Amino acid sequence: MIEDAALLARAEALVRAYAAAGQRIATAESCTGGLVAGLLTAVPGSSAVVERGFVTYSNEAKAEAIGVPMEMIAAHGAVSEPVARAMAEGALKASRADMAVSITGIAGPGGGSAAKPVGLVHFALAAKGVPTRHVERRFGDPGRTAIRHLAVAQAIGLLEEAVGLHPDAPSRETA
Repeated sequence: MIEDAALLARAEALVRAYAAAGQRIATAESCTGGLVAGLLTAVPGSSAVVERGFVTYSNEAKAEAIGVPMEMIAAHGAVSEPVARAMAEGALKASRADMAVSITGIAGPGGGSAAKPVGLVHFALAAKGVPTRHVERRFGDPGRTAIRHLAVAQAIGLLEEAVGLHPDAPSRETA
């Protein structure tokens, strides 16, 4: 669990905003291992908002639980824009949520390469009736815990933007 008062306050505001809008959230997490869902469900009343969370750490879990094609993972790698988009869209389809956020990245300390260094994280946000959004972040290598924490904050930021709240940090995204 993430022990960060500011991030918890953001999660509380997010839960209130989604509840007021009558919208539900699903998460599809790889490198964060369920931390986004854990943060959201730490908020009292979150059961009205958090529909479900998928921890799809392995490639097989991405394929079996949320329908990410193994061919896509083989062609682009698990840490890629296409896979992040497919994770969010798959979580939306496999749930009763109105919105789904996905995270796939390299938290380290190993696993990075020149093309995909430690700290590279791809995010996507899928919602019914609108194009899926993608954000790529390169956090550098401040350590595994810090990368995971930064990734959770970015995912919360995407959900904030989608419901009309404003995140603390701007994101680099592609439509």
